[in-house]
Amino acid sequence: MSHAATSHATPPVTQSAPRVLAAMSGGVDSSVATALLAEQGFEVMGAMLRFWPDDRPAGAFDVCCSPEAAYDARRIADRLDVPFYLLDAREAFQEVVIDPFVASYEAGRTPNPCVWCNRHVKFGDTVARAQRLGCSFVATGHYVRRVEGPGGVELHRGRDDDKDQTYFLWALPRAILPYLLFPLGDMTKAEVRAQAVDRGLSVAWKRSSSGLCFVPDTVRAYLAERVEPRPGPVVDVAQAGAVVGEHQGVAFYTIGQKKGLGLWKSHLERFVIDLDPDTNTVVVGPREACSWQTLEADRLNLLCADDELPERVSAQVRYRQAPQPATLERIAPDRVRLRFDEPQFAVTLGQSTVFYAGERLLGGGVIELRGNAAA
Repeated sequence: MSHAATSHATPPVTQSAPRVLAAMSGGVDSSVATALLAEQGFEVMGAMLRFWPDDRPAGAFDVCCSPEAAYDARRIADRLDVPFYLLDAREAFQEVVIDPFVASYEAGRTPNPCVWCNRHVKFGDTVARAQRLGCSFVATGHYVRRVEGPGGVELHRGRDDDKDQTYFLWALPRAILPYLLFPLGDMTKAEVRAQAVDRGLSVAWKRSSSGLCFVPDTVRAYLAERVEPRPGPVVDVAQAGAVVGEHQGVAFYTIGQKKGLGLWKSHLERFVIDLDPDTNTVVVGPREACSWQTLEADRLNLLCADDELPERVSAQVRYRQAPQPATLERIAPDRVRLRFDEPQFAVTLGQSTVFYAGERLLGGGVIELRGNAAA
C-alpha cells in the first residue's frame, strides 16, 4: 500500500464507554468477540438474528441459526452478564437469500448468497437496528481486520489466512464501515479457542459452521427437492461437441465440477466448462479448457475512493484461493474488467470476484463474462 495504516481490533474506549451490539451466533468466534468487548469496557448488547419460521424442522440445521444455537448464544450472554435479544430477520432473509437461490441455478449460474446476506441483513439492516438502540458499533466474530487509514476505515484480510472472511464482505456499503468492529481480526482460530477455554466458555470446542446455513445437506440435495429433473445432453468440447453423457438439469451443475457428470465413459477426466439453460446443455472438457484469463464483473461495489482504485490488484474468483495478480480496468460505473497474469481455474458466472491492494479489501463484483482472447 502507498500509505501507512494502523490496525486496531477495536477503537480505544473513551471515558464514556460506547454501546456496541455484538452479533452472536452461538459459536466460539462470536462468543469470544463478545467477551473481549465486555472486558475492554464497552457497554455490550448481545443479539442473534432469527432467520427461520417456527415450523422449521427440528435438528435440520444443528450448527448455525438453529434453536440450539440461540440457546448457546443466550447462555454465553448470561455468563458474560450482557443482555441478549433475538432480532427478527425472517422476511429480509427470505427475500435476499432464499428466493433468488434456486432461480440462479436454473439460469446456469452459481450464486453467492452469503455476500448479499452480509450486505443487506447481517450488516446493513443490523447497523440500522443497532443505531435505533443507541449503539455506536456493531461487532461480529468475522476474521477481518478493521484498519484506520488516512481516508477512513478500511477492511483488511484477517491475520489467519485460513479463516480470512473478507471475500464475503466486498459488497458491504462503504458508509457503514466506521460502525463495524472485528475483535478477532488479529487472531488465529487456535488462539480464539484458547481464549474461550481460558474464560470457561462452554462453546470453546464447538465445531465451526460451514457451507450455506439454509442448506442442511448438499446444495444438490437441496435443489433436487425444488427443481424438476430436465434431462439433456452432456457434450465434450474435446470431441468436437460430441454427446458423451446425459444430465438431469443444468441447475444441478457448476463450473469446474468433476464428479457426478453422468458420462458414458467414466475414464474420461472432464470438468464442467459451460452451462446453457436455453439449449439445456452441459458442456464439459479437459482441465485446460476450464481456465480463463479475463473476466468482466458487474454490480461493482468499492470500499475505497474511486481515485484509490489501482490498475494492478490481487484478485480472487473463489473463496478457497490465494489472491492472484491481475490488471483492473473500470469499463463502466458499475462494471470492471480483470486480466489475470495467469489463467484462473473455474471462473464461474454468478460468483464473486474480489480485489485487494496488498492486504486491503478494495471491493468486488459479480462475474458476468469470462474469456481468454484479447479484450
